[in-house]
Amino acid sequence: MTTPGTTATHGDRGPADVIEVDDRLGRTYPGARTELDHRDAFELLVATVLSAQTTDVRVNSLTPELFSRWPDAAALAGADEEQVTALLRPLGMGGTRAARIIGLAQGLLRDHSGQVPDDQQALEALPGVGRKTAYVVRGTWFGHSLLAVDTHVARLSRRLGWTGSKDPVKVETDVVALVEQAATGSHGKGGSEEIDLTALHLRLILHGRRVCLARAPQCGTCVLADICPSAEVA
Repeated sequence: MTTPGTTATHGDRGPADVIEVDDRLGRTYPGARTELDHRDAFELLVATVLSAQTTDVRVNSLTPELFSRWPDAAALAGADEEQVTALLRPLGMGGTRAARIIGLAQGLLRDHSGQVPDDQQALEALPGVGRKTAYVVRGTWFGHSLLAVDTHVARLSRRLGWTGSKDPVKVETDVVALVEQAATGSHGKGGSEEIDLTALHLRLILHGRRVCLARAPQCGTCVLADICPSAEVA
């Protein structure tokens, strides 16, 4: 059996064709969307920040009350930190998370009139917001084509033979290069194919959560098994 998280080990099979992977996952997960519940860019940004080192399900269990009590940047910026901490305690590191999202709201209020900016540098300047979080918001809410690399995207990218790196920026660079090659016809089927990186990111996450698991990948039921260089199929 292949070691979870490794790259091409299935004979001489090379990297999986990125266009074929996107097409199959698109048919498997039509209408793929983030599993973080949100109604606007502010809620998506806060929920994404809260999702670090926990699950979307746990975040979704708390955000209805959070946003009911503090529905926008102005409200959250003036929130009592102890009250926010108490609400977020089930996620772990309640105090740290509370300080982070209150600081985030204060930054939005101070620098952007309480609105979430569609600007990578501006988003990354906010407390708790890094490259991946900014990509999630800009891709999911503002409609940009961006590959946000989380643990699932990184793991599947390695297993599919698209990268050998564990560094998120390097994974992004390697996968985007494959997508660009495919779009110009120098890789895979070629031609006029265009891949929405945000949609690919969401599909890879869903597949990583449901089939290509970290410890026990379900290769026998995987729609990518015949093209995945890391697959073991009986």
